[in-house]
Amino acid sequence: MRTYTPKANDITREWLVIDAEGLVLGRVATVAASLLRGKHRTFFAPHLDVGDNVIIVNADKIVVTANKAAQNFAYHHSGYPGGLRATSWKTLLENDPAKLVFDAVKGMVPRNRLGRAQMDKLFVYAGPEHPHAAQQPTKYDTTAIRRG
Repeated sequence: MRTYTPKANDITREWLVIDAEGLVLGRVATVAASLLRGKHRTFFAPHLDVGDNVIIVNADKIVVTANKAAQNFAYHHSGYPGGLRATSWKTLLENDPAKLVFDAVKGMVPRNRLGRAQMDKLFVYAGPEHPHAAQQPTKYDTTAIRRG
């Protein structure tokens, strides 16, 4: 039996909206990364970008379990000696929750050209509004990723 490889014109991308209100950060990130990569499709191929466009709204209402907000840090290095900067997750949740969610999803996709192409299809917004109404996105069912 031959292996099926999807062609570029066979791929139809959907637009999905994930409402992150009350959901755990890691669970939202794994679902978003899976949708971006296309692992939910029957014709998934790890070397092709067959995933959907994902919009995450209400990033400011996401839940970080245990004491991770105070214990974990997001690091950034300027490239110069002594240029390492650390920002706690608590500060990020208050100031820029979209960056925290974006970075969590970014850590779950491949670190190559394919992963960068997949991350171009992710849009994260702190509030409930997004400017992608023209694409007619469908709401993703979050009952499977609810905190249980």
